[in-house]
Amino acid sequence: MENIHSHKDVKNKLGLSIFLNLLITVIQTIGGLASGSLSLLTDALHNLIDTFSLVTSFIAIKLSDKENTELRTFGYKRAEILAALLNASLLIVVSFFLFKEAVIRFFHPVPINSGFVIIVASVGLIANSLCAFLLKSHSHDNMNIRSAFVHLFSDALVSVTVIVGAICMYLFGVFWVDSILTLVIGLYVIKEGYVIVMDAVHILMQYVPKGIVLGDIQKDIEQIEGVKDIHHIHVWSVTVEDIHFEAHVDVSGDLRISESCVLKERIEKVLKEKYGINHVTLQFECDLCSDVSLIKK
Repeated sequence: MENIHSHKDVKNKLGLSIFLNLLITVIQTIGGLASGSLSLLTDALHNLIDTFSLVTSFIAIKLSDKENTELRTFGYKRAEILAALLNASLLIVVSFFLFKEAVIRFFHPVPINSGFVIIVASVGLIANSLCAFLLKSHSHDNMNIRSAFVHLFSDALVSVTVIVGAICMYLFGVFWVDSILTLVIGLYVIKEGYVIVMDAVHILMQYVPKGIVLGDIQKDIEQIEGVKDIHHIHVWSVTVEDIHFEAHVDVSGDLRISESCVLKERIEKVLKEKYGINHVTLQFECDLCSDVSLIKK
C-alpha cells in the first residue's frame, strides 16, 4: 500500500514537472529569438529534452505498476531502469552539444539583449528549481527518478550560467564567461550522467548489487546451525529496491520439510536484515554437489 501511494505521489509530481518544463521551453524559445541569445535557445533545447525525459520517466512508472503475467513474470519493473539509462545517455549527449556551442560562442561572441535574457532565464531557474525540489525526496532510492532529478538540477545550473553570463555581459561586456561556465556545468552533467548509466548497466547485466560481498554472505550463512556450506550463489537486482538471491545449501544432516522451513526462515532473516535482500530461493541438499565452489563454473 505504501508503494502504491509513493508511486502516485511521484506521478503527480512528474506531471507537474512536465507541464512546467513545457511552459519554460516555450518562454525561453520566444525569449531567445526575441533577444538574439544563443545560450537561451540552447537552454530551451535542454528543457525540451528534459521534458521528453520526464515523460519517459512517467511512462516507465506507469508500466512498472502493471501486474506480472505468465509471459512477463517480473512485470515491467525494469522499465524504470531502461528509462534511467535513456535519460542519462541523453544528458551526456546534450552536454557535448553544449560544449560545442560554448566553444563557438567563445570565439564568435554575439551581442544580445542581456536584461531580457536575465528575466527569462530567472523564470527558468525558479521553475527548474521547483521541479527538482519536488523530485528530490524520491531520487535517493529510485534510479529512474534520480535521472530525472539530475536533468532538472542541471537545467537549474544552466539557467544560473545563463543569468551570470548575461549579467557579466551587461555590466562588463565579457562574453567569454558564459562559455566557461557552460563547460564547467557540462562536465558536472557528464559525471552525473555517467554514474547513472553505469548503475543501470550494472543492474541490466545482473551484476552483484553494490555493497554486497558474496564471501561475507557465505560466512554469515555458514555460521547458522544446520548449514554445512553454501555454494552456487547468484545475487542480482531486478530494480534498485528489488534484490534477488539464490543458492544451494548443503545441510549437515537429513531434515524434515518442517525443519528445512525453519532453517530457510533463519537464512532469509540474515539476508534481509543485513543485506537488504528481499527475494530468496534456496535449494537444500545433503552432499549432492561435487562442485561446492561459491560460484558455479
